[in-house]
Amino acid sequence: MQARMEKIGNVVLDYTYYEGQDFYTDGEIEDEMLDIAMNNPPERFPEIIEERKSWPIFYHFSPLRSNIIDWLPFKKTDKILEIGAGCGAVTGALARRAGSVTCVDLSRKRSLVNAYRNRDMDNITIMVGNFKDIEPHLDEDYDYVLLIGVFEYGQAYIGGAAPYEDFMKICNRHHKPEGSLVIAIENKFGLKYWAGCREDHLGTYFSGLEGYHEGGSARTFTRHGLEKLLASAGIASYAFYYPYPDYKFPTAIYSDAYLPKKGELCNNLRNFDRERVLLFDEKQVFDEIIEEGEFPLFSNSYLVVAGAIPEVLYTKFSNDRVPRWAVRTSIVGRTPETLRVEKQPDTEAACRHLLNTMHAYEQLSKRYEGTKIDINKCKMIEADIQNGLAFEFCKGRTLESLLDECLGRADVAGFKALAEEYLYWLHYNEEAYAISNFDFIFPNILVDGGRWHIIDYEWTFDKHIDAADIAFRAFYNYTLGGETRKSCEDLLMKDLLGFSESALKAAVADEREFQMRITGSRASAERMRELIGNRAYALEGMLKYCNHADLQYAAQIFVDYGEGFSEKDSVRLLDCYVKERYLTIEYDIPAGAVGVRIDPCSFSCAVELRALRVNGRVYTTDEIQVNGVWQACGWVVFDNGDPNFVIQVTGGGHLSVDMDVLELPQPLASQLATQETKEGLVTRTKSFLRTRLK
Repeated sequence: MQARMEKIGNVVLDYTYYEGQDFYTDGEIEDEMLDIAMNNPPERFPEIIEERKSWPIFYHFSPLRSNIIDWLPFKKTDKILEIGAGCGAVTGALARRAGSVTCVDLSRKRSLVNAYRNRDMDNITIMVGNFKDIEPHLDEDYDYVLLIGVFEYGQAYIGGAAPYEDFMKICNRHHKPEGSLVIAIENKFGLKYWAGCREDHLGTYFSGLEGYHEGGSARTFTRHGLEKLLASAGIASYAFYYPYPDYKFPTAIYSDAYLPKKGELCNNLRNFDRERVLLFDEKQVFDEIIEEGEFPLFSNSYLVVAGAIPEVLYTKFSNDRVPRWAVRTSIVGRTPETLRVEKQPDTEAACRHLLNTMHAYEQLSKRYEGTKIDINKCKMIEADIQNGLAFEFCKGRTLESLLDECLGRADVAGFKALAEEYLYWLHYNEEAYAISNFDFIFPNILVDGGRWHIIDYEWTFDKHIDAADIAFRAFYNYTLGGETRKSCEDLLMKDLLGFSESALKAAVADEREFQMRITGSRASAERMRELIGNRAYALEGMLKYCNHADLQYAAQIFVDYGEGFSEKDSVRLLDCYVKERYLTIEYDIPAGAVGVRIDPCSFSCAVELRALRVNGRVYTTDEIQVNGVWQACGWVVFDNGDPNFVIQVTGGGHLSVDMDVLELPQPLASQLATQETKEGLVTRTKSFLRTRLK
């Protein structure tokens, strides 16, 4: 087969196995994405994301996407295979850190987006075409084989009776013996799906939880399901990692050796692409899951590394900041004795920030020398790309969790004692040293017996900052962690700090300004969710609306047995409306009835009576009495909250009603009801109303 190549900048596109047609596409949005990639440098992508407020553009162009692989220990000599590279969400990050990257993707247009956004890279080759055609020609000596958001499409990629087992086996044979297969995928039992997020691929509620019985081309798995596939593929060496909140935009990655602790999982609104419901507070449920030791079952996503297992146990990303403060913090080590904490700069500009952290360690150590306060030791480390810092791994419980424990057992005295000791150490030796640790907050303090370990102090400044301002920051961030913590706000802010309401408002504004300095003008992932505009509907509000709908969007049938209409001879019909407008009634009229009244709703409205039948006989407008006004167009306008239609019947029979009910503001309904209509209709309606009023 003759090779066909194209170059976009330095990127090579190989069309040898491309059939000349893209067999999947998201439509016009892909043209928009190609235009963005062709005509804008990557530095402009965050700005464009905020301008367009579009989920596909956010998903494909956000630099946060590469968090899922940035923590892996790539080397400049590594050879990487990326299967299903798409628009290149992680390709550029791979190319910056590895020796070469070979991408495979079915779509030419998406591959062009990838090529244009990474055109300055000279180590990327994109093979365009069907994976089954390309795979036999791929090397088998890659250091890493990556499937990021791809494995769930195994049926489409491979087909056959066991597509996922086969897909895993095929991909696994392309890395060298000391290499790794990396799979990022949603967990079909992820807590977000139980809590009311729609299934990522089908857009329906609870699809994965119900076993995908409605079909669809994608399949996700539980941890147990993935382990069965690994066993079927003959893979014995693997490790599970848990990207949080999910693998698309992770802010942290946990492992079995370092699982999340209670209170840590607070960022759970992940409905960028579609509206969702909120069936419960995911933070509180995660806390219970963590306490029960079941987090691996309910993690929203999995990252499986098969083959060579990294030393990294945990990573926290702080790269939603301006470049000079963008860093990554990891816990690294094979054994408890070798554990250490590392901070790496995410950008070259952030190297200076780490040097300032080293300086902060030296100055804070002098300030607290000879006390129970231990400033976590750090030293410079040399990395393959950029230098970082290494810290001792400290054991203990965070001051935050100790305060939570006091709240849980209603120990006000114990809570206050811890907070007061915190204030004591915050003030300690402050006059002698012109250095202030603005990061002296509860999660950064580990208590181990009689020692307090300060594990993070990156926001330390060579100037005096009022201790009350630092304490406010610690107290304020603590009270944001749920209603239970909120209950101690007065104790912390007013009793201990002595803040008035005006001082509190000013301090909140200062904290927000500080956060804005860190993040700059870039919108966070949480802010992007708001800008994209897909709402999250709380269960309580939904229930209130359902109660409202039961009253508003419900019809009532009254039966007259010769003594007039009454509530005791009526039936209320729920769930008879479609889209809050179209009313369909099927009702069996009891024997002995002489009249039937149909109340379509309980609000002023305009009604188009499409059909009213008894035993198949259609009633004409002359045979129907209404307490509204017939319009020339055939609609009836009701300017009252009790609209009804009355017909005469003889004995029982089957009633069928089809109406279009349009709610009207009462003033508009009154105006329409008093306007002149065709003379005959007006005369008949007035005659009917006079009869009803006698």
